[in-house]
Amino acid sequence: MRDPSLTPRHDPSPAAGAPPHDPCVRVRGAREHNLRGVDVDVPRDVVAVFTGVSGSGKSSLAFGTIYAEAQRRYFESVAPYARRLIHQVGAPEVGEITGLPPAVSLEQRRSAPTSRSSVGTVTQLSNSLRMLYSRAGDYPPGAARLDSDAFSPNTAAGACPHCHGLGRVHRTTEELLVPDPALSVREGAIAAWPGAWQGKNLRDILDALGHDVDRPWRELPAKEREWILFTDEQPVVTVHPVRDADRIQRPYQGTYMSARRYVLKTFADSKSTTLRAKAERFLTTSPCPVCGGGGLRPEALAVTVAGRTIAELAALPLDGLAAALHGTSPAARVLTDDLKARIGPVTELGLGYLSLDRPTPTLSAGELQRLRLATQLRSGLFGVVYVLDEPSAGLHPADTEALRGVLARLKAAGNSVFVVEHQLDVVRGADWVVDVGPGAGEHGGRVLYSGPVPGLAAVPGSATARHLFDRSPAPVRPPRAGHGQVAVGPVTRHNLRGVTARFPLGALTAVTGVSGSGKSTLVGEITGELPGVGRVVAVDQRPIGRTPRSNLATYTGLFDGVRKVFAATGEARSRGYGAGRFSFNVAGGRCETCQGEGFVSVELLFLPSTYAPCPDCGGARYNPETLDVTYRGRDIAQVLDLTVEAAAEFFADLPAVARSLGTLLDVGLGYLRLGQPATELSGGEAQRIKLASELQRGRRGHTLYLLDEPTTGLHPADVEVLMRQLHGLVDAGHTVVVVEHDMTVVAGADWVIDLGPGGGDAGGRIVAAGVPAEVARAAGSRTAGYLARVLRGGE
Repeated sequence: MRDPSLTPRHDPSPAAGAPPHDPCVRVRGAREHNLRGVDVDVPRDVVAVFTGVSGSGKSSLAFGTIYAEAQRRYFESVAPYARRLIHQVGAPEVGEITGLPPAVSLEQRRSAPTSRSSVGTVTQLSNSLRMLYSRAGDYPPGAARLDSDAFSPNTAAGACPHCHGLGRVHRTTEELLVPDPALSVREGAIAAWPGAWQGKNLRDILDALGHDVDRPWRELPAKEREWILFTDEQPVVTVHPVRDADRIQRPYQGTYMSARRYVLKTFADSKSTTLRAKAERFLTTSPCPVCGGGGLRPEALAVTVAGRTIAELAALPLDGLAAALHGTSPAARVLTDDLKARIGPVTELGLGYLSLDRPTPTLSAGELQRLRLATQLRSGLFGVVYVLDEPSAGLHPADTEALRGVLARLKAAGNSVFVVEHQLDVVRGADWVVDVGPGAGEHGGRVLYSGPVPGLAAVPGSATARHLFDRSPAPVRPPRAGHGQVAVGPVTRHNLRGVTARFPLGALTAVTGVSGSGKSTLVGEITGELPGVGRVVAVDQRPIGRTPRSNLATYTGLFDGVRKVFAATGEARSRGYGAGRFSFNVAGGRCETCQGEGFVSVELLFLPSTYAPCPDCGGARYNPETLDVTYRGRDIAQVLDLTVEAAAEFFADLPAVARSLGTLLDVGLGYLRLGQPATELSGGEAQRIKLASELQRGRRGHTLYLLDEPTTGLHPADVEVLMRQLHGLVDAGHTVVVVEHDMTVVAGADWVIDLGPGGGDAGGRIVAAGVPAEVARAAGSRTAGYLARVLRGGE
């Protein structure tokens, strides 16, 4: 049955010739982003993969067009008043779409970095467990029944008042705060205090309070040392600073803050990652002495199920939790059966080693993605289109096999599964493939093929076909010997227990293992303080900016060169325009109507807010006077609209700008526009922009580059481009360490460190280390078989 609310907006009846129960989703005239009037039919009730090189337009088709239209139609069925309360997307640029059922999207997104988010909250299993304790728990004699909120450490009713529901408390000691007691306070004995003026201020306040700041710390009386480090008092005193003779000395009122108070305040409140990390060095973390680490009030911890408190059950691995649940009363049986049914999909996806109380920030991207998939698998929806954004991202090949089983189950339940994907095994296992390309940006935006997977082999110009059907062995390249090594460990953190690893310098090392085996934790221990390392550059996939004001040109610094070029023109000099005139982020040259944004928001009350080009500048971002200045026939707005590829030709004779553009071309980003907002960039694109920014800098001696899954979101053709750059860095004498699941990348590495054999408690140790051929023969390694297949050409 088709829902009448899902009728296409351009035609009140099905498209001419379409059967009443259309077996296909039919897209006509899709023009979202770089799509060029795309017409495509995708059958329903299949697993269909949308593929193509990065930037080809596949996400614009699957998410920007098909899912966006399904969401828009759903919102039209919602009462107008309620519609105002929902964040709505605008209508996609498309002629019409017919045969479109309701849609559910599962996009990649990182969780909020808070310790209050856990496996239990992500999967909603915690809600069911709390209900079990509230309704069917064993209460002490005479105890009143508790509401389910009383079993949550995230509510006022349930949280332990001592640790505020966190279950752990942070403490510090004199030994941590004062590592060298031979120093005086003035010489910096209290290492936990800040540097620069704020640290001097605290020392001056102590001096004004009558403490001897020039006496070695160990010679101060114990009671005085205790007060200086741990007092909660904050006395205010007049300070007469002693500074340089030529500076005016003005007394001021200073407020004292003990070392402990400063460290705890910085750790809790600072937005600076660097300051928080420094503060953490002076803290020890231990279970809360009041709740024993459970995070709950005593009355909640007095209730048991199967002889265990809710904190004890939440700490069990999900495999163990399912086994521990059993109900005696009818209410308990209903709730325990529901919990077991919810746990089933999570363990099926290989996550049975996780516990409900595991904080979300400690999970890998692959673990998070599978948790969300497991939740959808349990939802029991029927007749919908699931639109998934690279669900294999961050997954080891062994985990990808479980993922394929889940996709098949979603289809078997009567749904259609549309997947944007690069992983070749997922593509091979699909029923249908839509290949978009042939290139990226303005060189893409066309559907090269839509049909069963084997038919793609006959499509000329398809980058996907070239990799999908190529069974030749990985090219053999003699591993580099390197020049020395850096030792890491022993590391005891998360699931790593005393692990020691050695990374060769002057080589490319791939760290492998199933999701949750400890790869990122191990690589995160590599710092510039380690002997032989020196400069460390971590290139991650976090956004290069959080607002549209940050873009490719501003992040890489090439826009500085472009603005100087415009400021040097005769017209700009005659008007007295400096380089700042050509920035859209400051007043002067920008359009003040839109504040340099290029667009304005139009509130439509009952309809979604829409963005329209600025009525004054027409989207150019600048005022007319600034746009009067041109360089080689283009104004500054037209230059920002150039692609990297076109700009490289336009600025070919300007070394400062051309160098930046050349490195962006080298990492395969020629299709991006210079002014493309950071908010429109994928994680993979952001990572490559960061790498390009690093590549354009002058070499400053040996550098160790750390990349966490750099091929995530990249088509195999883009992976080739990226790896050429990484190998080039090693050839130039640098060291590269990648956490990686792509076996073609691992096969081309000089050294491989394989962690495992499983995830969580079943992992956390080095299973194999050596050149790729050696690791491919390692017994007990889940990576070995997949690596061997690539090396012998079975990929």
